[in-house]
Amino acid sequence: MKITVPKILDLKNSRQISMMTAYDFPTANAVSEAGIDIILVGDSLAQVVLGHDDTLSITMDEMLHHVKAVTRAQPDSLVVADMPYMSYHNTVEEAVRNAARFIQEAGADAVKLEGGNKRKDVIEAIINAEIPVMGHLGLTPQSKNIMGGYKVQGKTLDRATQLLEEAVLLDSIGCFSMVLEGVPSVVAEVITEKITIPTIGIGAGVDVSGQVLVFNDLIGMKSKEYIDAKFVKRYSDQYDEVVKSLKQYKVDVENKTFPSEEHSYGAGKLTSENIKEWKKEIKKILS
Repeated sequence: MKITVPKILDLKNSRQISMMTAYDFPTANAVSEAGIDIILVGDSLAQVVLGHDDTLSITMDEMLHHVKAVTRAQPDSLVVADMPYMSYHNTVEEAVRNAARFIQEAGADAVKLEGGNKRKDVIEAIINAEIPVMGHLGLTPQSKNIMGGYKVQGKTLDRATQLLEEAVLLDSIGCFSMVLEGVPSVVAEVITEKITIPTIGIGAGVDVSGQVLVFNDLIGMKSKEYIDAKFVKRYSDQYDEVVKSLKQYKVDVENKTFPSEEHSYGAGKLTSENIKEWKKEIKKILS
């Protein structure tokens, strides 16, 4: 059954919410089949898939391309599209148009954007356009230049208080959930208790409403990682397995053990003699 925004809101008081990134059709299929609640088509694909050093380089068109690939899988998971850098920073009108493209063109169920008080007008306008919004506070990667890098946020009382105030604001203006990234566990716990909407943690401890990880990190598929990710748990070593498979393929090709007869098409009614005659005719034509 398809997960909806009201369902995510209900889950805060019933069980932990699972969220996972996905950037393409087969991954979305796998994530949905596993019963994950939310798929985030994150701007992290800039690094994980496209090889950039940060998330600032990815464009609306690139994000739309990947969101479309994910929604073609028709996952039961709620699909949230990450709004990339500069897609909601200029004018409110442009932000609403870009958010609407993720819904109308790409088939997403909701959008996510970073920031608190600074983004109040933008978030309200997007919600007024009937588009659900997931907030994002704490370590916000699109702000890395102002933050001086990818650093844990909320380690002082003043900054923790500010994060709490901004979380209350996002709750009050209608966000249906929010990501808390790179904040001390105790700060995430207080925020989660104070607000009515679910909090999804990544590097925010266990006392939140749910968790999110980057798919490639979880399966152990090497990619460009923007942070020394202490919070990442690797559940498999797919990169090593893929390299091992590729090496075996190379050996099989070089030794002509692939393709074997079972991987080759038979000649049907053609006999060896027929084929010899056919080859002769072909050579004549080509000579």
